Amino acid sequence: MLRLFRLWLRFVRIFVTCALAACQYLGRRALAGRIDSARLERLRGEVLAGLLQRLGATFIKFGQILSTRPDLIGPGFIEPLARLQDAVPPAPFDSVRRVLDDEMGRARQDALIAEIDPTPVAAASVAQVHRARLRTGEVVALKVQRPEARAQIERDLSILGFWAKLLDRVEAIRMLSLPGSVERFGEALHGQLDFRREAANNRRFAASFAEVENVSVPKLFDQLSSGRVLCMEFVEGVKATEPEKVGGDRAKLARLGGEAVLKMIFADGFVHADLHPGNIILTPDDRVVLIDLGMVSEIPSDLLRPWVETFVALSQQNGAECARLFYVHAPTVGKNTDYAAFEHDVVSYLTGLYDKKLGEVEVGTAVSGMMNILRRHRVQIDPSFTVVNIALLVAEGLGKQLDPTIDLVPLAMPYLSRALLTAPPGRPPGREVPS
Repeated sequence: MLRLFRLWLRFVRIFVTCALAACQYLGRRALAGRIDSARLERLRGEVLAGLLQRLGATFIKFGQILSTRPDLIGPGFIEPLARLQDAVPPAPFDSVRRVLDDEMGRARQDALIAEIDPTPVAAASVAQVHRARLRTGEVVALKVQRPEARAQIERDLSILGFWAKLLDRVEAIRMLSLPGSVERFGEALHGQLDFRREAANNRRFAASFAEVENVSVPKLFDQLSSGRVLCMEFVEGVKATEPEKVGGDRAKLARLGGEAVLKMIFADGFVHADLHPGNIILTPDDRVVLIDLGMVSEIPSDLLRPWVETFVALSQQNGAECARLFYVHAPTVGKNTDYAAFEHDVVSYLTGLYDKKLGEVEVGTAVSGMMNILRRHRVQIDPSFTVVNIALLVAEGLGKQLDPTIDLVPLAMPYLSRALLTAPPGRPPGREVPS
C-alpha cells in the first residue's frame, strides 16, 4: 500500500511538473513571436531539458541517452539534452556505511580498509564514489550504490512506460519508438544496479587493452566488491572535461584516445556506452584511463561488416553506396520514405565534401550530417551504432582540443582493413532498394 501511495504521489508530481513546463513553453513561444523552425526546435529542446532536470535523476539519465539519437531527434533537442548532468545531492555517509555493512560486514571492512573519506568525490543517480585507503596503503575509489536507487528507478520506469505508451499514439511522435526506447533504457538501468556487471565489463576492457600502450581501465579489488559496491584503483589525473589542464605529451594522448575508441568499435565490437569527456582520465604519465564502465554496447557480429562497409563508403564519400547500406540494414523505415529523395540528399551532402582532401574531412561532422538526413527521411539505424557515433564524436572532439592536427581517418584505416578481412559475413539486408 505504501509503495502504491508513493507511486501515486510521484505520478502527480510528474503530471504537475509537465503541466507547468507546457505553460512555460506556451509563454516563451508567445513572447518569441514569429521564429524559424530551427529556433522553435531549440526552444522545445530547452524546455524539455529543463523539465527532465526538474523531474530528477532517472529522467535526466533518459534525456542523456535520448541525446545520443541524432537519427531520431533534431539538433535543437540534442544540444540541450546533452548538457543534462546528474545534479544529485550526495546521500548521507551513514546510509552509505549501512550499504557497506550489508554487503561485506563491518569486521571485513575494518580488516581491509584503513579509512574512508565521508565526503564523496562524485555523486550520481545510481551511486556515489568515496576515496578510501586500504591497510596495504593503496588508495582506492569505493563506488557505493545509493540505498534508495532501486526503488526510485523502478517507480520512475513504471511512470515513464505509461507516458511512452500514451505518447506513442501520436503520429508525429511514433517515429521515436518511445515504448521500445524506455524498455531498452530500463534494461540499461537495471544493469547499472548490479555492479558485478560493471566488474565484468571492466575485466573485458582490461583484457582487450592489456597489450595496448598507455590505455587502461582502473584495477579492480575483488575482495571489496559486490553487487552494490565496487572497489577500484583511484586514478590520479585530469578529466578530459578540462583539457586545458592536461600536461605531458598532448599529441600522444590525443592519438591514444582516438585509437582506443577505434579499437573498441572496429576490432572488439565492444564499446563504452556512456563515453563522454567526464569518463576519460588523462594522467600526468601520458595514460588514457576509461572509467564508469557500467553501460556498454556490443555490436552484433553480423552487423559489424555492414557497419564497416558503411563507414568506408562514408569516408570515401560514396554517397550512393552509403545510402543503400543505411537503407537496407535499417531496423525501421518510415512508410512514406522516398528512397530516391533519400539517396539524392545523401549524395548531395557528401558531394559537398568532395572538394576537401580526405584528411580534411572530420569524422564527427560527416557522421552528424548523415544522422540529420536519416532523421529527416525517417530511416533509423541500430541503437548500438548511435553509441558508435557518440564515441567517434567524443574521440575527435577531445583529440582536436589536445592536438588540432589530429585526423581520425588515417588512424581508422588499419582497423577498417583488418575488420573487412576478419569480420564474419554480414546480416542479410532487411529490405531491397526500390527500383
